[in-house]
Amino acid sequence: MTAPSGELPRTLKFLIVWLVAGTAVFLAIEAWQAQAARARFSYDAGSGVVELKRARDGHFHWPGTLNGLAVDFLVDTGATGTAIPQALADRLGLAALGPLESSTAGGMTRGSWTRVDLVLEGGPRIERLRVAVLPHLQTPLLGMDVLSKLRFTQSDGSLRLQRGGS
Repeated sequence: MTAPSGELPRTLKFLIVWLVAGTAVFLAIEAWQAQAARARFSYDAGSGVVELKRARDGHFHWPGTLNGLAVDFLVDTGATGTAIPQALADRLGLAALGPLESSTAGGMTRGSWTRVDLVLEGGPRIERLRVAVLPHLQTPLLGMDVLSKLRFTQSDGSLRLQRGGS
């Protein structure tokens, strides 16, 4: 059976309805995840306290920027220095300034180092911070080179950070 002139075939109508429904579900999930991420971060300008709530992955994440690009850092108190994935360094067009070897949870790895301008929401701004660029790293790590500049306490699934560390 064919559709009357000017009317879409039935199969095409079903396909369009499913595409619209799928798009609506996708956008709803994206909005929900963005809201959840915003709820994990708060900043009180009066006291200068940043509060990070533990994410579903069990880690604390701190939004910021590297050379102006929005980045979600994983707070890693076990990392001596801040490190970024090679893919992010490539995206930012960062030049390797020298080779390095790094001891990671997965063992020794080779990478390079570079410098970036780092800004953390509600937190420090550090120009020309030396960071490790590691080829197999999945997410940017915020290490003690930055965190040691802050006082921080952890309790009940929250990490509170404030200027005034060593």
